[in-house]
Amino acid sequence: MRILYSFITIFLIIFLSSCRKDFGTILSTGELEFSVDTVLLNRVFDNISSSTQSFKVYNRGNDPITIPNIQLGRGEASFYRLNVDGIPGKSFENIDILAKDSIFVFVEATVDFDQITDTEFFYRDSVVFDSGINEQDVKLEALVLDVHLIRPDRTLNPDNSFTYEEIVLGLDDEGNPITVRGTLLDGNTTFTNEKPYLIYDFVGIPENATLTIEAGTTLYFHNNSGLIVEKDATLIVNGEFDNEVLFEDDRLEPAFEDTAGQWATIWLRDGSKNNSINYAIIKNNTIGLLVDAIANANPTLTIKNTQIYNTSNYGILGRQTNILGENVVIANNGLSSLACTIGGTYNFTHCTFANYWNSSFRDFPTVLINNFFTFVDNGSQVIETRDLLAANFTNCIIDGNQNVEFVLDKVEGSLFNYNVKNSMLKFNTTNADLLNNPLFDFTDTNVYQNIILNGVAQFKDVTTNQYIIGQDSDANNNADANGALQVPFDILNINRTILPDIGAYQHIIFEEEN
Repeated sequence: MRILYSFITIFLIIFLSSCRKDFGTILSTGELEFSVDTVLLNRVFDNISSSTQSFKVYNRGNDPITIPNIQLGRGEASFYRLNVDGIPGKSFENIDILAKDSIFVFVEATVDFDQITDTEFFYRDSVVFDSGINEQDVKLEALVLDVHLIRPDRTLNPDNSFTYEEIVLGLDDEGNPITVRGTLLDGNTTFTNEKPYLIYDFVGIPENATLTIEAGTTLYFHNNSGLIVEKDATLIVNGEFDNEVLFEDDRLEPAFEDTAGQWATIWLRDGSKNNSINYAIIKNNTIGLLVDAIANANPTLTIKNTQIYNTSNYGILGRQTNILGENVVIANNGLSSLACTIGGTYNFTHCTFANYWNSSFRDFPTVLINNFFTFVDNGSQVIETRDLLAANFTNCIIDGNQNVEFVLDKVEGSLFNYNVKNSMLKFNTTNADLLNNPLFDFTDTNVYQNIILNGVAQFKDVTTNQYIIGQDSDANNNADANGALQVPFDILNINRTILPDIGAYQHIIFEEEN
């Protein structure tokens, strides 16, 4: 009986796999239907393969049909490529579709920007079905971006594998180099706003060199790519109001507009110095900014008028470093928006930290501050502390979609200095351990002054990263005047010296939607 079942199964597999070509068909009469009339490859980079888009071709009739030919309008010279019902190519003959059935057509392109004559930088073609009186088509459009491509050099080995250029990050315990694939810049470099930069793997700023990025510059990062600032190197981002520097991923389809984790990070390594970021937007990476430089008297990073959104881990992760921030907005982060860890010095004025992450469960608060790190030695966990010289928050909003969004995690043995002034904190808990912890004694005026607990920020729309506040926000007119004088204009360049509001924005009156 088992042999009989096996024979029947094999027979059915052979029959079903071959039956599609055995049925009788009639020729298509130009009555095909399509799931779209135009396929838009949103933004395609010069000489880089696009993402793949698709559409369906429907036979709504009661008879199986044969489409005599399917081809690209520009023929074999087209920069588009097709896959029709599982077959790759640029032209196809005698494609069958069952009655009341459909097939998929997949489309991608690799476009040479220099051969585009369209003044709007569109490369257009079509997928043509049949010809003559029965001809139908689906339009193809690709908006092609001319970019500076930065990609590691590669060498072809005798075994046909490739060896890529690498950046040396240091040595491991056995003296072997620790590397990442990437491109090391050649001394002082300026990125201009003439055209965007497309970065594969990592770009490294070498020791004693500075990378300056002009206002209006856009940097697109491929998967697992990023920027590394080495010891004694400097990153200067010179954005301007309404002309920010944009750091984002290279997945430019609308579906990936706000998708976290599409590229790695901007890493300010131990010993980098005098880094400054002004008017930048950093989005869709794993860690917005990883700041590792050892704390010293001067800020390792001065960051102003900057927005960091949609990171799968941290917005800013500082590790024993010195950061000064003003008019910074960080939101929608898989772990913490701001993590000030392993001690250091942190001073933030008129900043908004608002974590409404909803893509997965989040264990971490919006703002996390600690003075230690842990490691395993001979199978045992070891905790070492470092001085938290300062963690000062003035006129800041710390909010989110969890009950407790502000956590101080102290281990005895090192300094733990902090001060929170004229700020809104989300701290809504019945947890006795937290309520009895002196770190969270909000009546202690030595470390907390004019705190608003669990106030209503009234953000415009957290689902679209609009963190400007409305006319009924509890933050309105409650900022410290001296802090406002220190940062006299909000992130939208609105004067805040009179009746200043807490956070990065002065409030507005929201227009009612019809």
